[in-house]
Amino acid sequence: MISVQKLTKRFGEVVAVDDISFDVADGEVMGFLGPNGAGKSTTIRILTGYLPATSGTVQVAGLDVLDRSLEVRARLGYLPENVPLYVEMRVEEYLHFRARLKGVAARAVKEAVGRAMAQCGLAHMRTRIVGQLSKGYRQRVGLADALVARPRLLILDEPTGGLDPHQRREVLDLIRGLAREHTVLLSSHVLAEIESIATRVMIIQKGRLLADGRPAELAARLQGAPRVRVEARGRRDAVLHALTPVLRDCPEACDADEIGEGWTRVVLQPPAGRDPREAIAEALRAAGLPLRELVRRQFTLEELFLQITARAAEKSGDSMSEAGPVTARDRVEARR
Repeated sequence: MISVQKLTKRFGEVVAVDDISFDVADGEVMGFLGPNGAGKSTTIRILTGYLPATSGTVQVAGLDVLDRSLEVRARLGYLPENVPLYVEMRVEEYLHFRARLKGVAARAVKEAVGRAMAQCGLAHMRTRIVGQLSKGYRQRVGLADALVARPRLLILDEPTGGLDPHQRREVLDLIRGLAREHTVLLSSHVLAEIESIATRVMIIQKGRLLADGRPAELAARLQGAPRVRVEARGRRDAVLHALTPVLRDCPEACDADEIGEGWTRVVLQPPAGRDPREAIAEALRAAGLPLRELVRRQFTLEELFLQITARAAEKSGDSMSEAGPVTARDRVEARR
């Protein structure tokens, strides 16, 4: 559905997008992640035909975005970060207007608008003035606008920005339903939202593509195998002594801390392909140390993001990512 090859965008001396390449398959839900100023919005504006690239090629549904811009726009629906709406119009009136602008045939407009309002839960708001709607409902109007011409591709830039938790959940549920019928490229700062929806993620920083793949694949590349977290009753030294046979096979043991009330937590990073849980349980049983918790845990998407951007910043010699400094605490929390 989307093919980007060696895309670069410069604004004078500033390189906003730096020679990135990626593909998004038909029917895929791609999460597009990056700190502020990473180049996400610039990339999206190029994909949607709002900005020309400095170099490289971008195709949507096999059509070049620069040479066949109108045909590309007819195949995509775009929800920008700040939804531009005519606030003095009524919801149905606005969507009729937008449908005609997008080339929906006059005889099909009523059906198209009705379908988009139904998809976005707006049927009961059809006669309301847009400017009198809550921000959550205005986001829904923006989504209905993106959907009214039945595009194959949806590009959503921060679709839950500025919404309260209840409104965010409603919009996310709506997007999750839309993902069954459309290819979706979704940009968001809230990584838990991306994790709940996306089948694949890309991480961009300073205009460079750092990672591309399914979250589980990225986690496997970074950590080899899921971490194992253990909570056992006993002093730290006693628990570590009991686990000595296991620790020999886990040279990258992460942390061991007494967490109060006589309990110690140990977080291990086993080698790829190893699951030491049975050996841990047996070692603690033999030492007479009660076991309260023993779980395997992959990196969350937020932890992956911190790890990948921190490593990239370290390689480039920067002390911080554009999202802010990555502290020692960030790295410890990412390991946990």
